[in-house]
Amino acid sequence: MLHALQLDGRASFTRIAAVLGLSERAVSRRYHRLRSRLALRVVGLTRDESQNEEWFLRIMAPSGSSDGLMRALAERDDTSWVAVLAGDGGISCILRLPTEARDGATALERFRRSAGIATVSAQRLLTPVAGVGGWPGRLEALTPEEQDALRPDAPSKDETEQWPSPALSNSDIHLLRLLAVDGRMSSARLARATGVPETTVRRRIAELTNRGTLMFEVEIDPKLYGRNLDVICWMEIQPAALSTISQALRSHSEVAFASTTTGRTQILAILEFTDVGDLHQYLVERIGVLPGINSVHTEIVTRWIKRAGTLVVPPR
Repeated sequence: MLHALQLDGRASFTRIAAVLGLSERAVSRRYHRLRSRLALRVVGLTRDESQNEEWFLRIMAPSGSSDGLMRALAERDDTSWVAVLAGDGGISCILRLPTEARDGATALERFRRSAGIATVSAQRLLTPVAGVGGWPGRLEALTPEEQDALRPDAPSKDETEQWPSPALSNSDIHLLRLLAVDGRMSSARLARATGVPETTVRRRIAELTNRGTLMFEVEIDPKLYGRNLDVICWMEIQPAALSTISQALRSHSEVAFASTTTGRTQILAILEFTDVGDLHQYLVERIGVLPGINSVHTEIVTRWIKRAGTLVVPPR
């Protein structure tokens, strides 16, 4: 079921059940049980690289203000993946800044002042190289035939050409905010909340999705897969080896996400492991044998305060 949702976050329980050979009621029950435990959530994310740029921040909070800073970061609409790092590693997060500002340094300084941060290091995320479309470790349950049956139908060229420009209206913005909380909210509920016809809601979701403006992320507790250790990893890589190492990371089931970045290290990755022994083995047998890596730095995540979607439960 989790693999099916990664292929199409808004696939109906009827469709998923038919492919899996289960009853619709069984699929619905399992989904809602996991969601009620906050172990699973489908969220709609707005991805428009022409409008926003993403920065990975590592923040050192003033003494005694860590809890308040974590809450403040998590409650912002422009942050995601807010985490507490082990020891004195501080807090990390991804911040989206409007590209129209044309000055990332000035925008980051305004953010630092508004958030009350003592020190912050920033790396611009350049191009995702692994984990796009889902962590590979959770994409192994379905056969190729089952995957084909669950993928949404691609629009025809004629349909794409008939769509209006991707410019967002006020109702679009309202729709996207609702999907950021619950990507599986029914079209009927979305229509009532936005005040537009249900058919328009369905069409606009399809348009925004197929244009790449809207994508659906499946937030899953890695512990469901026995992955109890989350690690953020920075790799310093020789430029000539970037392509080869990026390709290798795509095939590693331990890599939840990886991107090239600015800064002293060229690749940032979020990794998932069973335990520290698993981490050691990965560094020795998978990373250590790749030519072109000059150094690797890892930090253990002790707690995720916020993941990809809008915060729905106040951080503790």
